[in-house]
Amino acid sequence: MAEQFVKSKLAPNKVVVFGKPGCPYCHKAMDLLNELRLKPGHMEYVDLTARSDTNEIQNYFQQTTGARTVPRIFIGEKCIGGYTDLESLYRSGELKSMLEKIGAL
Repeated sequence: MAEQFVKSKLAPNKVVVFGKPGCPYCHKAMDLLNELRLKPGHMEYVDLTARSDTNEIQNYFQQTTGARTVPRIFIGEKCIGGYTDLESLYRSGELKSMLEKIGAL
């Protein structure tokens, strides 16, 4: 069920951030992405605390991405990691090209 839920949120032209409301790195990730002004409909924040299977979803992230921490950030259908990874891609300029490639900018 966790796998189906995660896959149902991902799309080739979308940025998806899985997070939790009290997570400072989730807020930083959203702030950075909001600064980039993605096109409407190309970004989604998924609050894992709104679900009863949060632990299962995070276990699924561990199996598929190597970490169960949040935020888990997907560009297109590929996990780029967490906030530190997002910030590194931003600083290198690679984030902008990734977002352009999926049509989000």
